Amino acid sequence: MNEQLEFVVRATAIGTGATAVMDLWGLFLKRTFAFPSIDYAWVGRWIGHFPRGRFANANIAQAPRIRGEAAIGWGAHYAIGIVFAALLMGVWGLDWARHPTLLPALLVGMSTIVAPFFLMQPAFGAGIAASKTPNPRTARLRGLMTHLSFGVGLYVAALLSALLFPV
Repeated sequence: MNEQLEFVVRATAIGTGATAVMDLWGLFLKRTFAFPSIDYAWVGRWIGHFPRGRFANANIAQAPRIRGEAAIGWGAHYAIGIVFAALLMGVWGLDWARHPTLLPALLVGMSTIVAPFFLMQPAFGAGIAASKTPNPRTARLRGLMTHLSFGVGLYVAALLSALLFPV
């Protein structure tokens, strides 16, 4: 397999696996502690309004629904995970995916919190870093924990990828 194809395959596998780890973490928190998780249909609703020129909402939950918003949101969620895995590999190289180490995965995982804090939450009407929510500190801490789980997922998925597809 040439390196470009290997990059795409590994980024897809690692990003999908890391996103699944993040989702399993969210499910664990929901079932164990009754912590609500993001409704990815809202992500689809947000994206679905882009062609209409709407990029921000006062309250995404009250914005008009978009046909297929749940599928759009979940698809975007996993696509974004793949893009972040590709970014990790772009910075640390394909060799990182072949022989993964924890620190780069955690650094990238934690850096991904920038997207929800400064893009998605303001666009959803929750303010910068959830500043307009009833308990911003709790929302921020849960967001950080979620993105840390994504970083752990990047590492675990890369390890599995390296074991299943050694070079």
